[in-house]
Amino acid sequence: MNYVRMPIEVESPEERGYASIRFNLAESSVRDRTIADLGVDWRDLVLAYADHRGRPDLLSLIAARAGAPVREADILTTTGAAGALFIIATSLLTAADHLVVVRPNYATNIETPRAIGCAISFIDLAFEDGFALDPARIAAALRPNTRLISVTTPHNPTGAMLDAATLRQVIAIAEARSVNVLVDETYRDMAFGPQPPVAASLSPSAISVSSVSKTYGIPGVRVGWIVCRDAALMTRFLAAKEQIGICGSVIDERLAQAALAQGETWLSSLQARLREGFATIEAWMAGEPRLEWVKPAGGCVCFPRVRPDVPVDVEIFYRVLLDDHAAMVGPGHWFEMDQRFMRIGYGWPLADELAGGLAAISASLDAAVGGG
Repeated sequence: MNYVRMPIEVESPEERGYASIRFNLAESSVRDRTIADLGVDWRDLVLAYADHRGRPDLLSLIAARAGAPVREADILTTTGAAGALFIIATSLLTAADHLVVVRPNYATNIETPRAIGCAISFIDLAFEDGFALDPARIAAALRPNTRLISVTTPHNPTGAMLDAATLRQVIAIAEARSVNVLVDETYRDMAFGPQPPVAASLSPSAISVSSVSKTYGIPGVRVGWIVCRDAALMTRFLAAKEQIGICGSVIDERLAQAALAQGETWLSSLQARLREGFATIEAWMAGEPRLEWVKPAGGCVCFPRVRPDVPVDVEIFYRVLLDDHAAMVGPGHWFEMDQRFMRIGYGWPLADELAGGLAAISASLDAAVGGG
């Protein structure tokens, strides 16, 4: 496979060094937590090989959150959601196959299939359409060798979300053509309104992926999962997991179990924090005439852009933002979008950091608009 490093990773805050960033608005998760928040007693944890499918009480918690008809047997833990996406892509796709992927999207959903060498058709979401997905475009893009459809909801980076009816339409298209549909649901617990159903609960053709990284604020705990009700396909995914790493880390899976066991308490405080962050960024957007956005319906990020009629030098903007203000956002090229777009995270920064970062964006626009 022809691996290429992704810009979103090369230019990530952890690669640049957190100490060099004063206002970090580039994160796509909530604030990182500590082990003390989990209240885990390590003394009796045996450091042996773990259950290959995943820690049983962790699988039980994931199944309970997914709801019927999902069972523990329909779940496989992975090394983060990234590990789940890698397993799915390498299990289902070859160089002779075809993938339909909605874009913008998390880079792994695109770069791993590129490394495999399969053909890819992109369904590009448009700002002018509110980043809404028309399922008919997916149906029109299918080919005889299509093996997989890839969508996300709530969407990273835009925060747009598929309603239940649209999700069912996408799944029905996949069923009619005997292909699988991958639904990256990493931000499902961050929906502002009613949560969409877990896609895998709707059909054996659907594959759901999530993790503890974004919603639970523990990305250092590398635990994600695949949910799929196709037993034969899950056996193939298990074989891939075993050949990659045999099983998960007993330490990571114990931490993930502790986080999910406190899920309702954590999610309640999370929603309150997201509301505060969103209110801050909404008020700032209302007073920043050079930017426009599609208001997110879920998640902890948004994807505004500099208005097309604003004469901005984007190179100056990003340079001033990072070098002069030590502030960071996710630039559009991370998502194969125009550099006028930027992903802003409002779940990770503290209130003063968010306010300072937004002020830095406005100041950097001052320097970059009209030639500086």
